[in-house]
Amino acid sequence: MGLYGRLGWIRRPGQSERESAMHALEQVGMQDFADRQISQLSGGQQQRTFLARALVQDARIYLMDEPFAAVDAVTERAIITILRQLRARGKTVVVVHHDLQTAPEYFDWVTLLNVEIVATGPIATTFTPDNLRQTYGGRVAYLHEGQRIAGLEEE
Repeated sequence: MGLYGRLGWIRRPGQSERESAMHALEQVGMQDFADRQISQLSGGQQQRTFLARALVQDARIYLMDEPFAAVDAVTERAIITILRQLRARGKTVVVVHHDLQTAPEYFDWVTLLNVEIVATGPIATTFTPDNLRQTYGGRVAYLHEGQRIAGLEEE
């Protein structure tokens, strides 16, 4: 499905497209499930398959909405490894992510939203207690390296 943009409505996938699709499935560890219908896969397996569909497009920019939702820890690590590989290849990856605990570990740039942009920039200078408080209205507890950051919970 990820190659339909190149193939159009009439042309059918050939050997080259099948090889590209299988390579993408191998990248996400889903090659053994290539013959299954998507409805026969678990939530995590579906997420990996959707990522393979995106990878086969070889886009310059990847937009992902909650790629870690409904996946186990192994799948989450596999996905983040792939995202890092994409970044290393010069690709832009934009991810909607709501887990404050993993954001600093997974991403190098963050945009904090609360109806409008509260802050945007490198994690080191943007993912701060003040910006998080503005974003979440002081209703969030956040642990950093096992320590609660003071001032983020309602006082």
